[in-house]
Amino acid sequence: MDKGLSQGQIERVVAFHGHECPGLWVGMRAAELCCRELGVHRDDDPLVAVVETDMCGVDAIQVLTGCTLGKGNLIHRDYGKTAFSFQRRSTGRGLRAVFCGDFLGEAGRELRELMKKIFAGEADDTQRQRAAELKRQNRQRLMAADLDELFTVSESPATMPSPARILESLICSSCGESTMESRTRRLAGKHYCIPCFSRVDQKL
Repeated sequence: MDKGLSQGQIERVVAFHGHECPGLWVGMRAAELCCRELGVHRDDDPLVAVVETDMCGVDAIQVLTGCTLGKGNLIHRDYGKTAFSFQRRSTGRGLRAVFCGDFLGEAGRELRELMKKIFAGEADDTQRQRAAELKRQNRQRLMAADLDELFTVSESPATMPSPARILESLICSSCGESTMESRTRRLAGKHYCIPCFSRVDQKL
């Protein structure tokens, strides 16, 4: 059976993401670990999440922990690692969880290869049926495993991401669009948004 997550929670995550897949299941279990160790998100005592991947599981993190890009308490660092850090802002207490990538073993590797063929439109019916069966098996293993089997857990980095701030906006000297001050670049006495700065800088 699924550990620590209600059927309602799982359904909310799947509805938000649009489908079930191994990456989503990993994210669900990472969020479960966060809530087990740090408690749930509250507006008056928020959690902060730093995700080192853009995989499907990040959607599960948003739904189950309350950490979102829009609230500024979900930080994406494009490291390509299935790693998630969580901290409670009021106490600084936190953890970093790294998924044990070979947990699913040969079944996981076979499913990845089959999914590549399916996404490329190269899979036949037999391969599609095999992939469906492997997904069922892998889901059962991932969702039933103890969290300590799935993740290597360490203390989170001492430095906590800064809270979201309301900053002034400046008008880009090239495109004329309003741009958050912290995301502008200054050149020859003018302010530019990042895309325009790149174009202007290349011309100089």
